Amino acid sequence: MALWSVPGASQQHLIKSDHRSMMGMSDDNMMMKQILATHTPDGREVGVKPVFQLIEDILNRATLQVSSGDNAVQAQMEIEDKAQQASFLAMIEAISFAIERISCEIAYKALSGTDAHQTTVSLFNMLAAYSWDAKLVLTLAAFAINYGEFWLLAQIYSTNPLAKSMAILKQVPSILEHASNLKSRFDALNSLIKVMMDVTRCIIEFKDLPSLYITQDVPAFTTAISLIPTAVYWTIRSVVACATQITTLTSMGHEFALSASEGWELSTLAHKLKTIYEHLRKQMAVCYQHIDERKSLEAYQMLLNLFEMVHIDNMKILKALICAKDDLQPLVDGSTKKRVNIDVLRRKNVLLLISDLNISHDELSILEQIYTESRQHATRLVNQYEVVWIPVVDRSIPWDETMQNRFEYIQSQMPWYTVHHPTLIEKAVIRFTKEVWHFRNKPILVVLDPQGKVVSPNAIHMMWIWGSNAFPFTSLKEEALWKEESWRLELLIDGIDPELLKWIREGKYIFLYGGNDVEWVRKFTMAARTVSNSARIPLEMVYVGKSSKREQVRRVLAAIKVEKLSYYWEDLTMVWFFWTRLESMLFSKIQLGRADDMDPMMQEIKKLISYDRDGGWALLSKGSQIVVNGHGTTVLPALLEYDMWREHILTKGFDKSLKDHHDKLYSIAHPCSRFEFSTHGGRIPESMKCPECQRIMEKFTTFCCCHDDNVPGNFTHY
Repeated sequence: MALWSVPGASQQHLIKSDHRSMMGMSDDNMMMKQILATHTPDGREVGVKPVFQLIEDILNRATLQVSSGDNAVQAQMEIEDKAQQASFLAMIEAISFAIERISCEIAYKALSGTDAHQTTVSLFNMLAAYSWDAKLVLTLAAFAINYGEFWLLAQIYSTNPLAKSMAILKQVPSILEHASNLKSRFDALNSLIKVMMDVTRCIIEFKDLPSLYITQDVPAFTTAISLIPTAVYWTIRSVVACATQITTLTSMGHEFALSASEGWELSTLAHKLKTIYEHLRKQMAVCYQHIDERKSLEAYQMLLNLFEMVHIDNMKILKALICAKDDLQPLVDGSTKKRVNIDVLRRKNVLLLISDLNISHDELSILEQIYTESRQHATRLVNQYEVVWIPVVDRSIPWDETMQNRFEYIQSQMPWYTVHHPTLIEKAVIRFTKEVWHFRNKPILVVLDPQGKVVSPNAIHMMWIWGSNAFPFTSLKEEALWKEESWRLELLIDGIDPELLKWIREGKYIFLYGGNDVEWVRKFTMAARTVSNSARIPLEMVYVGKSSKREQVRRVLAAIKVEKLSYYWEDLTMVWFFWTRLESMLFSKIQLGRADDMDPMMQEIKKLISYDRDGGWALLSKGSQIVVNGHGTTVLPALLEYDMWREHILTKGFDKSLKDHHDKLYSIAHPCSRFEFSTHGGRIPESMKCPECQRIMEKFTTFCCCHDDNVPGNFTHY
């Protein structure tokens, strides 16, 4: 139900005169000058929030809008907790006299026929010493007491003898009998009371905005502050209108029907307050955005400073990155799926796996394999590192059930620690990962030592190439591992296929080849088989696909399988891992600043990656030793021209004879090199030397459509 009123002759006069007053006062500026002239605050403080909470509780229950028992009980408990505090009781005692005066003033003015504006000005004069929000809350408190008393009697008079007697004097039973005839009036008053509370709540919010992050130079804040006196005026004016209704109702009874003009007044006030409220909320939204940006900037700067400092352990760093609140358990243990405190990472090497929710099945599968193997063959050192997944999501996109399900699925697949929920990762941390660690869309693996110092900005390349052998995953370890490497077949296929490792040990000739042209594959495998049979060499061929165009690779695989052209990897994850490792070798060198060093091994890796971008290619090794690494336009002709170099096999050997003829063809054809770097993959090298001629390559912008790939894009891990 809602508040209503019934007019008598004097009330009709009040409505007409007040209506004329409202219509006649067209100059709001003059009116507000009058109101502002009454405002002479003396610095006294009123705890408006707890008082407003009491008002909300009264008006919610009085208008029968309490939604359910649980919320009501909780609200009541909070109020009772505050009421037990001595300071709160003292504050209520200090303002009770002012509240009573306001209540009497409104009732007296209502019965004497004073128009609403004059009554409102009178209240502003009484409340001159108080702040704007205090004026409003004190006036609402006075209204809530009278309004709550009326509805309390209405709710309990039938069961409580004392309430029954008081209700009769207030004409409550008689009024309630005719309530159904006045429903439209109830609704109008109810709507006005609701928007009055909305405006008041918003004004209190503005007062609570942190001055550290928002000041008078913020236009939205200044606009809102300038509007608050107007908002307070019209809200108190609305309180006067509502209080007048309850006063005349209890003094004159139900037989005085509410006039049409009075109904218009209530709806007009509600509309005006809604307009003011919407404007305040818009300014509030801008203010909150400004505060959020200031806080994020402060947090971002704090992160920058933290990483420049020396720490005794990694706790400050990890708490700043994962969750700043000490009372939370921000991590989920991948083995038990239970929430744990961040202390489980104290003084350990921590590998931060940073990704969005689009981390692929292939990436997860290989990472899990490496992680599990490292635990199964654990040494004391390896046990000192832990992996933590940091999920980074776009906060501008509303979090929905689909995203939640995707997050939970990924989390369930991870055997290591994960952040409990992406919302624990603050905006400043997301900015830090992008601007400092160059995270884009593809996973990176940032390594922190036991003191929280970054020892590798992205160790995922090391993880792909050397697995847990790269522990402790520092840049120094990365340099050392490269010094131990050489251009050999194990470097390319280690950890992918045990069968190939067996062939290497047996000293067989092995052709790795790739591409997405079925006809070229047929010609190449037939030519290679013919040469091996003629030269009587033990030859194996392995199709390793292509770094992209997964659907086309599937078609080639199907042809190889049906026609039995060669050995192949049926599991496309192995194909993905081969190319990911190969590209990781380039990115690792780029990260170390060694991509353009005159390192023969690096030049061959760059050639192989470049060949993959266009057509077919093949690499021949004898056991571990790589003999030929060539593009399809030179390798296939070299095999087809076997009769031109077979006579040299007796003197030079098969390896030397093939290589010499291939190099001769290569010197004529000299295929171009090409590299493609995804802008979503992190840092892109400023320049790149051609592995063929060592000149600086030209840089182009390319737009590629690869929606059929379903595989991490080219060059996306740096």
